[in-house]
Amino acid sequence: MRLLYHPDKKDISLAGVLYALGDPVRLEIVKRLAEKGELPCCEVTEQSIAKSTLSHHFKILRDSGVLYCRKEGTQHMNSLRRDDLDDRFPNLLTVVLQSAAREANLAAHPLDTLLPSS
Repeated sequence: MRLLYHPDKKDISLAGVLYALGDPVRLEIVKRLAEKGELPCCEVTEQSIAKSTLSHHFKILRDSGVLYCRKEGTQHMNSLRRDDLDDRFPNLLTVVLQSAAREANLAAHPLDTLLPSS
């Protein structure tokens, strides 16, 4: 059985994390894991994505130190390395997730920004 690579906390780089979070599919995976906690690969996205493409996204997230993957039988269970990321880059993940939520809200309700606040 091949072991999955996970970088040591000290080896997690800001550039690697930002690169991993810069892709919309990977950001969706991270948002889902932040909401739900540990999930198998098949439950982390609602998009229809080829298994090979999804595997590639998980590898980038793992290699950058954003997520941890463990094998449980035939499943790969994924979780965020939130503690490690917060130790290396305090509140980075929180800020990215908040910004993504604001952006999604604006995309869903574009006219809200034009209406006066009451």
